[in-house]
Amino acid sequence: MAGYTPGQVLGRTVTLGSLQLGVVDAAGVAWTVSRDGLRGWSGAPVRTQYSDREADHGAWAGPTYLGARVITLAGTITAPDLATLDAAAEQLYAAAALTDTTLVVGESVPKQATVRRSGDVLCDYETDRVARYSVMLTAADPRRYSTTLQSQSAALPSVTGGLTLPITLPIMITATTASGTISLTNQGTIATRPVLTVTGPCAGGFTIVAARPSGATTQQTYSDSLAAGDVLVIDSLARTVTLNGSVSRRRYLSGTWPEIPPQSSLALSWTCPSYDPSALLTGTCRSAWL
Repeated sequence: MAGYTPGQVLGRTVTLGSLQLGVVDAAGVAWTVSRDGLRGWSGAPVRTQYSDREADHGAWAGPTYLGARVITLAGTITAPDLATLDAAAEQLYAAAALTDTTLVVGESVPKQATVRRSGDVLCDYETDRVARYSVMLTAADPRRYSTTLQSQSAALPSVTGGLTLPITLPIMITATTASGTISLTNQGTIATRPVLTVTGPCAGGFTIVAARPSGATTQQTYSDSLAAGDVLVIDSLARTVTLNGSVSRRRYLSGTWPEIPPQSSLALSWTCPSYDPSALLTGTCRSAWL
């Protein structure tokens, strides 16, 4: 097809599942995103309530939250021939899934959201080589996340080495300290929530203390034991506690769900009544933007 080369970038790139838009694919199909073809990506709707003040001016303001982010993706498909255009349209229908799909938008800092199809997929043929498309998607979580997943791990705090008696002079005293602390950073503009994974054994449960740079702290305590090889996942966004991928252990967790403020970091320290060098805390998060 004249004017297009496979691999050529055609402006802003957007990836929906496995389908990349804004490029020319290996079949010579040019997928473009129109100038206004990413409506809803910038600026999520606000959800709030006001109650009129009785016998007074104004209203009482209730909590303010972001609503679900509705995104309309639109552009053109230009193919070498009708058969290739038909195949490209089928790719689009398949990519706009009814289940959770990752949408990635190429920006100076690439960002992503988890979306589902929430309206018709339109693909209107203008000729046997050109079609215009439009897809409506909804992100239940309105945050736009970094495509980079941060991950840090720490064993339980311990001190090894040091002085052993009896001694012979001169001596050198060395010791190795494991702090049992990880630090996660949010470079975005809205608070993000980490996922914490604890790998056993942890006899008697454990406690995780979250500390902000300001010195403010919160904590979570898990009161049940973990056997060797057990994996417990604490998802602060979903508010779930899952053992070995399938068993809910939410009833054993108490305390405050950790959150990383925008343009800030969070230090997470953990302890367990019984030390075991195999026990491990892993924290993951993505920076989040409005």
